[in-house]
Formats: sequence, structure tokens, C-alpha cells
Amino acid sequence: MKKSDFHYDLPPELIAQTALTERSASRLLVVPPAPQQFVDTHFNHLGEWLRPGDLLVFNDTRVFPARLFGAKETGGRVEIMIERLLPGERARVQLGVSKTPKPGAIINLDGGGHAVVEDRDDAFFTIRLEVDTSLEHYLNRVGKLPLPPYIERDPDEADLTRYQTVFAKNTGAVAAPTAGLHFDDALMETLRNAGVEFGYVTLHVGAGTFQPVRVENLNEHVMHREWINVGAELVEQIERTRANGGRVIGVGTTVVRALETATRHGENGDAHVKPFSGESQIFILPGYVITSVDAMITNFHLPESTLLMMVSAFAGFDRIRETYAHAIEQKYRFFSYGDAMLLWPNKQEGDA
Repeated sequence: MKKSDFHYDLPPELIAQTALTERSASRLLVVPPAPQQFVDTHFNHLGEWLRPGDLLVFNDTRVFPARLFGAKETGGRVEIMIERLLPGERARVQLGVSKTPKPGAIINLDGGGHAVVEDRDDAFFTIRLEVDTSLEHYLNRVGKLPLPPYIERDPDEADLTRYQTVFAKNTGAVAAPTAGLHFDDALMETLRNAGVEFGYVTLHVGAGTFQPVRVENLNEHVMHREWINVGAELVEQIERTRANGGRVIGVGTTVVRALETATRHGENGDAHVKPFSGESQIFILPGYVITSVDAMITNFHLPESTLLMMVSAFAGFDRIRETYAHAIEQKYRFFSYGDAMLLWPNKQEGDA
């Protein structure tokens, strides 16, 4: 398939620039397998589509203030966008700078201290931060929240909580797992009382998630890496859910990416999620069969993005094209602060 196969035209006014006041007040587009009809509803009605014994799997990563500013010793301004925290007060970063710094270059940080450029790997640099406190504490004090590039404003106080899930726990993401933003404490309590179970993976979303696909031939695309952890407790939950006839619902593409990375296929064709901790570079596009989840909750994704390719693999290429056309016609809100879909797999023959 080609990158251009995943293009669609989106009116700019449908790109959500702010979060709704109430998380679960977002709209929800339920997408059953074709030829069943779409259902337009609201996210706080999600429980109507779930059953006791179903398992919702969330990504419990926590977003940290990953944008720093400083200046080279020559005076040139530098913007530092942290892609990933590394051991030893180091970080993998992208640098917004007029002239590429060489290893050993020093960046004086606006918040105090400085960063030393250690190495370069394509568009990313490794820097060592020399500051007066722990790196996490320093970032929480002087770092800026890195809202996605299609949100055309500076972050404000509301974003500090709204661009974070209510179950965020493990610090390490530079972007939120946005499907989880629709859940508030009241909705989770309602679902829990209805017999729906919760499980968690950790996938630290990196800045690479916003990198565009730069090649037309998708076989040439090199997928970005992200760190994930799928624990033994979750694996047991998944096995128990399936054994009892329940369904596994992935809350977001990050959850599906983590679970598919941890899936092991047997010689007899069966597939099971196993405990896994490490990096994922998996690239899911139509032709790939997702087996780790029975349904997926996700936001609407950018044209020609790897996330749009993933949901097309799950629900069917033609079905997703129909879904997005419906969403645009009905004026759903798109991207990180936008509305959500509940997708069921489409097994129709003839899907690309």
C-alpha cells in the first residue's frame, strides 16, 4: 500500500484546539462490522456497549513537561524537545536550532544549568543535563508541556490536568495516550460497578508519534521506537477474561501496539500475549491481523499517519474510510482533544 492511500481532507475547524470541560462528554462513534450502521452517541454511554467480565486495557504512562529552552554559547537560541528520558540524567531529544551543534557543545538552559550534546542519531541527539536537582524535578519546575503541533496555541493551566489521564502513573511520555483522556473517575466507577475489569500496560509515547511518514512506499518506512511494559498480572487478566468468555478492549493505539508487540504466535496458529518489557518498533498496517484485542477505543487520527494505518488494519481499510467520511459529515472533533470511536474488527473479504 502507499502513503497516499491514507489521505483524507479534513476541514481545519474540526481539529479540536481545547479539551471539553467534562472528559466523558465527548462524542463516541460506535463502528460495528459492515454492513451494520454507525451509532452516534456520547462517551459517557460507553457502558451500554460493554458486558460484565469485559476487560478494558489502559496505558498508564504519565506525560512530563518535555520542552526546554536555552542558548548556545554563541548566543543562538535552542528549543529542546525531549523524546525519551535515559539513565544517568541523559535524554534523547530533538533540537530546534539554526545550526546543528557538534558533540561536546554546551547549551545554557533558561531554567538554570546546562545540557551537553553527546551524540547524534539521524534527527535525534543524546544530551546530558547538568542541573541542580533530579532531572524529573527540574523538568516539573521549568519544563513546558509539549502539546501536539496541530494545537495552535500555547499550553495553559487547564492542559496540565486535561492532557493527562486520570490513571496516569509511570512518568515517561511526551504525548498523552489520548483515547484514555475521555475517562473520568465517575465513568470508571460506573463501569467497575457494572462488572467491567481494568488492566494496564505502560507505553511511553515518544515525539516520534508526530513524525510524518516521509516515503510513499510503506515498505520503506522505518517505524519509531517506544518503550513498553506488559506485565505478568495483565497477561493473567487477559487469559482469565478470554477463558470466561469476556472481551479484551484496548483503550488506544498505544495499548494495541504494546499488546501486539508482546504477542507470541504458536506453530498451530494460536496467539497469546506474554509478559514483555523493552522497545517496540512494530508497524501495523492493512494485511496485519491484530489478535490481542477484541475491540478498540481510539480517537480520530491524522491523514497518512501510522495510527490511521493501524486502525485500518483492525477495522478494515474501506470501513475506516466510511467511518471518517461519516465523522466529518457529522462534525466530530478530531485528534488529541477530539472525540472517540469504538471500533470492532471487520472480517469482510475484499478489504485492502
